[in-house]
Amino acid sequence: MATITGVLLPPPAASHRTRMSTSMEVKNLEETSAFITKDGSEIRELLAYRNSAIRNQSLAEARLPVGSATEEHYHPQTEEIYYITHGTGRIRIEGEIRDVKAGDAIAILPGRRHKLWNTGAETLRLLCCCAPAYEHSDTVVTEHGGL
Repeated sequence: MATITGVLLPPPAASHRTRMSTSMEVKNLEETSAFITKDGSEIRELLAYRNSAIRNQSLAEARLPVGSATEEHYHPQTEEIYYITHGTGRIRIEGEIRDVKAGDAIAILPGRRHKLWNTGAETLRLLCCCAPAYEHSDTVVTEHGGL
């Protein structure tokens, strides 16, 4: 057992990162498997109903290699927030184009066509918050291939 300013603390559970708990769940990005979404992005789903007690949203990290882009798409039911954590890019939502960089948060409403490009010299990394949770079945691709 460890102590902090004289308070005795229990040792952490052996599987504390993935074990379900009534009070807390912690997932580590590096321990999360990647998969490819319908729009072509590589994501690592951190929290969603598929792997946690979360039921009404999902949180994932997406990665776009240098020079790549997602396919334009929209989600009939899902609203998204993209939060850029590394790199620079360009996003188009319903024809409006903006440059984005680490620290930018982007709101994407349901039904809005959107596409994201990596325009920088490093992998573009972003957190994607979806409500309700991301589903392939709620992704409609409107453009195939091409940058």
